[in-house]
Amino acid sequence: MAHADLSAEMDARFELRDLLGLRGSAAWLFLLILEAVITLYMLRNFGESPLWAALAGLGLMLSAGAVVTAVPVDPLPVPVALYAAAAPALATALTVMTPVADTANQTLWSAFASSYVLAVLVLRGRIRTAWVGVIAVAAVLVVLGIGGGHLQPATVIGSMVPVGTVTAISVFTAVMRPLQRSLRILREDGMMRAAAEATMAAADGERSRQLARLDRVARSILERIADGAELSAAEREECRLLEAELRDGLRAPQLVTDELSGAARGARGRGVEVVLLDDGGFAGVPEWIRKRVIDAATKELDAANAGSVTVRVLPLGRPVLATVVAPAHDRRTEIDTDGRVTVID
Repeated sequence: MAHADLSAEMDARFELRDLLGLRGSAAWLFLLILEAVITLYMLRNFGESPLWAALAGLGLMLSAGAVVTAVPVDPLPVPVALYAAAAPALATALTVMTPVADTANQTLWSAFASSYVLAVLVLRGRIRTAWVGVIAVAAVLVVLGIGGGHLQPATVIGSMVPVGTVTAISVFTAVMRPLQRSLRILREDGMMRAAAEATMAAADGERSRQLARLDRVARSILERIADGAELSAAEREECRLLEAELRDGLRAPQLVTDELSGAARGARGRGVEVVLLDDGGFAGVPEWIRKRVIDAATKELDAANAGSVTVRVLPLGRPVLATVVAPAHDRRTEIDTDGRVTVID
């Protein structure tokens, strides 16, 4: 199940435009070029169509080219895809629906501009919608040609321009799909391998850190035990304190600092039962808030002479980040995720 979820996530991330490099600055350059090409074709309609129709057609085509390229979601959302498919047909209708001296040129230029928008729509994962747009453009050209009584060969050719372009891009997409799938699998394997290596490196680093800490705080007493020496009462007390300190490092690694460890050792030496617990709430917390928790815990431990003190970092997602509880003094200190300290007596 986890592998299937990861595959689905990778499918969503690694689309055809990733393979073509159409992200980031390259995507914006592609958009600029597409808009320039559309403009060059649609400018040919000025002078051959009414000015308002030519401007409206140009605006429709440019907006369709912008949304079909700039929207970051693959496949494109349905409303965006439908607009990108409908805009070329509307723009084509606007530029050829009025009587003019030479309809052939208008037909061809509008169809050429439409073919580029619909081709990009195919690349963005909306092949069926793109073909609906192709049919709509062809229908507009043929219907207006018949209605105007001038269904010329150029009109038929113009209606076929988007068909040829979108067919070529559709075939290209189908050919590239196995390569896209192979590259997705390679990327997935690489990410899983990198995650495994990172986990191993983190485990090795933590193991080395714990061994270094053990060597620093317990080496001398462990050597005496290994030599078979009889330990004095003071040394046995030292072993008890060391054992508790090492346990703190396992239970609450984010709470272990020289300041807090010293305060915990002093409190235990005075007979206080000290419990440090870390349930992961420090993840993503600023260092100054973590320092405030440690300061509050250190202050409570320094003041304790009997009873128990429990310092706990709560799980993620709770409004209270950590608590310091001293039942002997009927005192509870809470530190929230904003760093506010509340003492409840």
